[in-house]
Amino acid sequence: MISVEEALSHILNSISPLDPEKTDILNALGRVIGEDIYSGRNIPPKDNSAMDGYALRSDDTKGATSEAPAIVESIEDIPAGYPSQKTIGRGQAARIMTGAFVPEGADTVVKVEDTDREGNRVKIFVESPRGDNIRYSGEDVKIGDLVIPKGKIAGPAEVGMLASLGRSFITVYQRPLVAIIATGDEIVDVDEDTSGDKIISSNSYSINAQVRECGAVALQTGIAKDREESLIAAFRAASRADVIISSGGVSVGDYDFVKDVMAQMGTNIEFWQVAQRPGKPLAFGTMQGKLVFGLPGNPVSSMITFEEYVRPALLKMMGREEIFRRTVTATLMEDVKKKRGLKHFIRARVKKLGTNFVVSTTGEQGSGILKSMVLANGIIVLPEDISLAKKGDEVTVQLIDDTFEMSSKPEYLAFQ
Repeated sequence: MISVEEALSHILNSISPLDPEKTDILNALGRVIGEDIYSGRNIPPKDNSAMDGYALRSDDTKGATSEAPAIVESIEDIPAGYPSQKTIGRGQAARIMTGAFVPEGADTVVKVEDTDREGNRVKIFVESPRGDNIRYSGEDVKIGDLVIPKGKIAGPAEVGMLASLGRSFITVYQRPLVAIIATGDEIVDVDEDTSGDKIISSNSYSINAQVRECGAVALQTGIAKDREESLIAAFRAASRADVIISSGGVSVGDYDFVKDVMAQMGTNIEFWQVAQRPGKPLAFGTMQGKLVFGLPGNPVSSMITFEEYVRPALLKMMGREEIFRRTVTATLMEDVKKKRGLKHFIRARVKKLGTNFVVSTTGEQGSGILKSMVLANGIIVLPEDISLAKKGDEVTVQLIDDTFEMSSKPEYLAFQ
């Protein structure tokens, strides 16, 4: 039996990011960018107006007030998307729309609200310094700028920037194909007959969802029975994937054949059993360059071991550098007993009170109580060398719910 730290080290040292591939920018959302993105153009390409108003010379606005306005002649209207046809001289202006290119000769734009027009005669009620309400060429991005570095995750802003740069396709790291094998004579699929003491295979679906939440591609291969020939057939069917995950059959029971079958299929098993609860019977190895995880069969054990080991492995394969969940220190609101010598991962509800966090368990912590995961937005991580964490103790909590710090109201507003 090895420690959690040793298990993670074995797994992560076995992984390199997958090769890059080309994809269109909309399908790049959430993917890790596999190239440095440089700009081949200035953004904006030319000086343009940030407001609807009048483009003119700043000198012509000096001393202008509402009582003593400056007077200029409008010689042109410039809609966005159309070039100016004239040069602005002294005492002249051009009616300009937001986004339209600033005409030659003009060095400022006065908002339309600060003007009054009668025919071609325009009153200017404010002084407008040079550059006011003008977005200069290259103000956002200049030619040759490194705009998005390799390794950045493509979010909505990155997708918009790529479009601005004229990049319809980019290089991203591939997403691993993850084959999921559920095992056990006692389990059936969700729509099958559950009579005769059969159990629905929730693991097939929770693991599938966890894989997809990571951004990887899930391949459901069905349920293998507790017989070597069935397990071998299942592993053969899964062998086209980059990662193989089985659940169940890795403990010490008479019908726990998964480790043996993994070995028969050529898997180099690096470890089996980790000093943790839940999820002690965890197997990991490699087979022809593929990662093979043998997760426990109990629903919570399966989800916890995926969370702690498989998730960071998949993220690393997809080129991510930040592969672990955020952790916070929280005040424990109840006593929690544990077994000394094992690291415990305890399902919990964590709340923020002011600048501090408080945390409570989700109730019964049995490895078959899937509701404990449904109620959880965090996992209390208790070290091996204690047997009791007391109410009021400061504990480490891993946040597993990305919506944890979201609010039902905009907290920066007095919103009802």
